[in-house]
Amino acid sequence: MEKLLLFIKHNLFPIWRIIERVNEAFFSLLYGRKLETTVIEVLSDFLAYDLSYRRIELSDAESLVNLIKEQDEKDLAFFHPHSFDLRSIRRQFQNKAFLMMGVFAGDKMLGYFFLRFFVNKKCFVGRLIDWRHRGEGIGRIMNNIMYEIGWRMNFSCLSTISKNNTAVMRAHSKNQTMKVLKELENDYLLVEFIRTKEL
Repeated sequence: MEKLLLFIKHNLFPIWRIIERVNEAFFSLLYGRKLETTVIEVLSDFLAYDLSYRRIELSDAESLVNLIKEQDEKDLAFFHPHSFDLRSIRRQFQNKAFLMMGVFAGDKMLGYFFLRFFVNKKCFVGRLIDWRHRGEGIGRIMNNIMYEIGWRMNFSCLSTISKNNTAVMRAHSKNQTMKVLKELENDYLLVEFIRTKEL
């Protein structure tokens, strides 16, 4: 099923938009309230950190555009959850099955992370950290937040990772929660993040 969805997303975009709208409607109906309460619960566990980890709002759209613009093109080669222009990002906020979160130092966005939910109780996770703030432990906290939200909602947390993305492969080599489910086309892996005692 995941393989088919990925093919449609990357090759048949008009059909993908229809799937997203139908999925969003059913997800909102079945899980919308649960998502709202779960996000509040999980994010409250991370209030003690120096940086702010929170759901991003429409007013943060320009900050997200700026964060993406400041990254090297090679860092974005494998990161394309949606289009990155301001109009597309603003439209993404309307998708009730797509949770957008950010990491902030004051008003400055240092990272962007998300969960894309599907009504079959699976969600895809992804993240981007500003190149000037990598290696500071931000990614580990982002992972914990994403996984906890998915797990507390009883969803499987999935991601696709390119084997050619050496930075991400290196980062996940120490990720105790990651399990490779299958190899996909174009040297991609479908992975699941499974709860361990450490989290």
